[in-house]
Amino acid sequence: MNWTLVGASTIAAQYMIDAIRAVGGGEIRHVISGSADHAATYAKHHGIPFAGTDLDQALADPEVAAVYISSTNEKHFAQAMAAIRAGKHVLCEKPLAMTPQDAREMVLAAEAAGVVFATNHHLRCAGSHQAIRDVIKAGRIGRVLSLRIHHAVELPGNLQTWRINAAGSGGGVIPDITVHDADVVRFLTGEDPVRVTAMMAASGMGQGVEDSAMSVWALPSGAMVMSHESFTHPFAGTGIEVHGTEGSIFARDVMTQRPIGSVELVTGAGRDAVPFPDHNLYEYGVRRFVEATRGQGTPAATGWDGVHSLTIALAVREAAETGQTVTIASPGVA
Repeated sequence: MNWTLVGASTIAAQYMIDAIRAVGGGEIRHVISGSADHAATYAKHHGIPFAGTDLDQALADPEVAAVYISSTNEKHFAQAMAAIRAGKHVLCEKPLAMTPQDAREMVLAAEAAGVVFATNHHLRCAGSHQAIRDVIKAGRIGRVLSLRIHHAVELPGNLQTWRINAAGSGGGVIPDITVHDADVVRFLTGEDPVRVTAMMAASGMGQGVEDSAMSVWALPSGAMVMSHESFTHPFAGTGIEVHGTEGSIFARDVMTQRPIGSVELVTGAGRDAVPFPDHNLYEYGVRRFVEATRGQGTPAATGWDGVHSLTIALAVREAAETGQTVTIASPGVA
């Protein structure tokens, strides 16, 4: 299956190009960027045959079946809709759009067109996260009472551009990281939060957007979630804690793009390391996507997963902006 990259991005360069090629079965034929010079340089460096700024021209290529979108957030909606109209399968970076309404429209359009639409939520592809979910589903910690997700890191210098300076492009830690944590909670618990309270702050790293957020979410089961995201914490580490009536899970350094970290189960019987596979997260996600285009299962994270995670993240931002508890309405189907 041949691909077009929409966005000559860092994530594609660091992870997705290699993942697409590792899965095999096709080539990356086009890269599209807002800058012709950047597209040409990027294509030459990564061995991509065609480069340019004309998305419609790339979508007209009958040899391309799939599009990977990793442009700035405000461009996702129009680019995804164009790809869907062209009959291409779409793997889109999170957040899917600037609003849940636009994200929902994208997913419904893909369903109507009969193409696969997926969200590139890489964390649920991690062996560590899958192992945590297996422990919960097996009942080894009893009934889940609470979760704590700390995903406070230092944003690398090469990424300190629109993410911290451009609200209009979808910048800010909430659409960048809280949206991931929302997907993690949904993946681990199978629940969607129903209420959220939050605070956010800007330390001066950038301009016009938040660089730190903390929030508390209520799940339908009665379990609570405490979530912390930041761009400004170089030494905080990351992790997940899941506490239940019969035990607790402590996962360290697992909110990452690499298959690292540790998972420990603590019960009345003692402490036990939980093993997990160390497969490449992005290869796993691409493989699931490609299989779905062949009618074999579903993507690791569907378009609806992306709609839900965006809905939760924007509820966190609304709660932080207003100082009020926000009730999270269901975004719709699935």
